[in-house]
Amino acid sequence: MALRHPLRVALLDLLADAGSVTANEAARRLGESSGACSFHLRQLERYGYVEPVAGAHGRARPWRLRAPTPPRPGADLGPLARELEDEGYHRWLARRATAPERWQRDEAFSEVLHLTPAELTTVADEIRAVLAPYARRRAPRGSAPVGVVARVFPLLPEADA
Repeated sequence: MALRHPLRVALLDLLADAGSVTANEAARRLGESSGACSFHLRQLERYGYVEPVAGAHGRARPWRLRAPTPPRPGADLGPLARELEDEGYHRWLARRATAPERWQRDEAFSEVLHLTPAELTTVADEIRAVLAPYARRRAPRGSAPVGVVARVFPLLPEADA
């Protein structure tokens, strides 16, 4: 899918750090060809991850991460968001031993709760409220992107075979 190619992941990481880059700049920084970077940037645009910087034209057009639109409560995030979550987490699992020691923490957890439909909504709203101040602020010095995934959903019984 969209994020199975390592160059696409590298381009997303680069854009997260740099803000915007042209295909030529990306090629120089990543040690790839500008043609490959251009191709993969267009593919990331097709999947909704990046966009050209407004007002830029011509061959040297810079790209940036597409501004995320916050999902409305209860909205399906879609398979591309799930792929990004899973890809990022699998990359973390594979490379966490090489991360700087201060970042070698993994706070993954899960719980099975017994909730009413109203409580399910309340729990989801409370999780969003905890995360909101961190999502809205400027990134402080010494910070790095951290994936936070919360899925609050009813556990349905398995269908009869």
